[in-house]
Amino acid sequence: MTLTKAHIVEAVAEQNGYPKHQSSEMIETLLEIIKRTLESGEDVLVSGFGKFCVKTKHERRGRNPATGKDMNIMAG
Repeated sequence: MTLTKAHIVEAVAEQNGYPKHQSSEMIETLLEIIKRTLESGEDVLVSGFGKFCVKTKHERRGRNPATGKDMNIMAG
């Protein structure tokens, strides 16, 4: 099963008795905090769940899946 943001919002609303719009705002705020922290170059550790970090990759060879044509994938 794929876990979507909508699933998380629904679970938070049901388990805590919050309205869905309030649960959605809480999840959006949490994800925005994680995103800003990662963008600033810091790692995010959620104890008991996992660690999020941004990795830099070097330029590499790849293939366009639509055309099958070889190409260089830029560093990022």
